[in-house]
Amino acid sequence: MLEIGDFRISRVEEVVLDEPVDLFAGLDETIIAQNREWMEPHYYNGERNVLQSMIHVWILRRGDRTIIIDTGGGDDRDRPLSPRFHMQKRHLDRGLIAAGVDPEAVDTVFLTHLHVDHVGWNTKREGDRWVPMFPNARYIMSAKELEARDPERGAASKPPASWNTYLDTVKPVLDAGLVDVVEGTESLGDGLDMVPIPGHAPGMTGLRVRSKGQEAFFITDVMHQPIQILYPEWNSKYCENQDMARETRAKVLKHAADEGALLLPSHFGRPFGGYARRDGGGYRFEPAPDVM
Repeated sequence: MLEIGDFRISRVEEVVLDEPVDLFAGLDETIIAQNREWMEPHYYNGERNVLQSMIHVWILRRGDRTIIIDTGGGDDRDRPLSPRFHMQKRHLDRGLIAAGVDPEAVDTVFLTHLHVDHVGWNTKREGDRWVPMFPNARYIMSAKELEARDPERGAASKPPASWNTYLDTVKPVLDAGLVDVVEGTESLGDGLDMVPIPGHAPGMTGLRVRSKGQEAFFITDVMHQPIQILYPEWNSKYCENQDMARETRAKVLKHAADEGALLLPSHFGRPFGGYARRDGGGYRFEPAPDVM
């Protein structure tokens, strides 16, 4: 358990996935060799020559509040365009319960963006229906993300198979009246501020947590791997707007270095977060002592 002032932060892991090293166009054997000592084993597997990508859910608590930040890939999902998330049985729901999270007691589900690996447990299957996993929570979603993913709007020009994520994880909670649509600059309460961080996804939004002089910043997919702190010009191949993703990453790193903020991304391996420290004209990665 990590403490940021009055807030407690924990995580539940869904799966660790292999990512090919061509996730980043600039990552080559020379750069791997220069950084292998700190990248291996939690960020890079040299035996298989793959990067390690974590899929997990962040849990943020203060008092009687429980906030879930993103909801993983989900089980039993028809994902023909995303084989790694197609008809899986990873049982994140059981992991949450084992970690002391009662789905009915969660008051907020903060969705940084609506990509397949961030929304899967918004819902669960009951018979032939998808129903909200967190029935008493408000689901926070960006207006820009909703517009981009809705098959009747931004997603209309994309293949119908790509609509599945929206139809079984987003539409059911919309239909249940549980969604709060935001611009991405609002507050979730004292010490909790949304921050627009677009690029990887058009309406991607981070959550900044401040308490008693400390700060943690949930930055989701601004960075997929800590090597991007050393090479902030590198985008992953999944970034939808490559130029904007670079601009956002530069802003986030400057803020983190200026404020000493703990960065908590969605896919870093152990210890799952860390700091961006200035190093000459750039930055170096300093892992957190251990987030969990």
